[in-house]
Amino acid sequence: MEFDSGETSSAAPPLPGAVLFDGRSNRRRNVTLRLSDALEIRQDGEPALRWGFHDIRRADSPSGLLRLSCLTAPALARLEVRDPAMIAALVARCDRLEQDLPNRKGVAAIVGWSLAAAVSIVLVVLFGVPLAAERLTPLVPDSFERRLGDVAEAQVKVIFAGKPCSNAAGQAAFAKLVGKLRDSAGLDNSVLSGVLATPVPNAFALPGGKVYLFDGLLEKAENPDEIAGVLAHELGHLRHRDSMRELIHNGGTSFLIGLLFGDVTGSGALIFASRSLVTSSYSRDAETNADTFAIETMHKLGRPAKPMGELMFRVTGKEGGKGLSLVSSHPLTEDRLARMDKADAGNRPSGPPLLSSAEWQALKGICGSGKGKV
Repeated sequence: MEFDSGETSSAAPPLPGAVLFDGRSNRRRNVTLRLSDALEIRQDGEPALRWGFHDIRRADSPSGLLRLSCLTAPALARLEVRDPAMIAALVARCDRLEQDLPNRKGVAAIVGWSLAAAVSIVLVVLFGVPLAAERLTPLVPDSFERRLGDVAEAQVKVIFAGKPCSNAAGQAAFAKLVGKLRDSAGLDNSVLSGVLATPVPNAFALPGGKVYLFDGLLEKAENPDEIAGVLAHELGHLRHRDSMRELIHNGGTSFLIGLLFGDVTGSGALIFASRSLVTSSYSRDAETNADTFAIETMHKLGRPAKPMGELMFRVTGKEGGKGLSLVSSHPLTEDRLARMDKADAGNRPSGPPLLSSAEWQALKGICGSGKGKV
């Protein structure tokens, strides 16, 4: 049985028969096939190639085309057969045609490697990134963290459309309150703080020693101890560098690449501003440590820590769990509030008020006549 493919150009559709790629060049050879005790492949002017039927294997090919390889031929040699009658004859004679089929092994390999990759990603997310964040945070230079904090600060002001409040009397009261907390906590004057004119009830710490209180939270507060406790909590996050740790954790690979190349204005900063500050929460350990810091700081001043928890519960009750608030980024549980209450009971607060009534009213109006002025 013999089939001749005829003379065709590489651009023309192949005629019934076969096309040979000899595995040594990319030249397309139109060949004649003859079936005897082996598959004979002939081209005008060249000796016949013989492929034993038991050495022929199917290679990956599209529908309507039989692509073959041979164990005794060069590794890249391929024979393409389109004629249905010749395909049927070859399938009938090649008893090991499907043996070691690359396509089947290839699918199994792809599935296996895909599963391995998925497991690796899960392990990296669950263990690798948190471990990297824990190990890398102490190594981040203060200068880099301050630069990153500057970028994040600008992003936050854009996201929340807030401007610093600068009413003189309110600023004086706020500076007095923060100064007492800072001294009690043993922090230096490099810690910067301010109030932003935005209705969002929130407060947070930025890398590099920046703490911001939103006017929306100040409006919901009923006494200085509530605001002082929240600020002490944020100072605890600063002391423990939790913002930097969460940034590395949440930013993952993008931030680590930015850290490596000194990119503080690209992906890392955007991830921090849009994700970490707005929707993410600190880890349970970070919140517990910040609570401990706040409790100790307030008790050193002779003031209770429980008002902080009461303010946070007041916010989540009024907000109904919707929108952005202090509670969304600092989830509060009854256990945490009970802990503050118990800590106060064991250390009866007896210190003087942190602010006078007049100073408290000035702080409440910090975004009043001076609202929005820088």
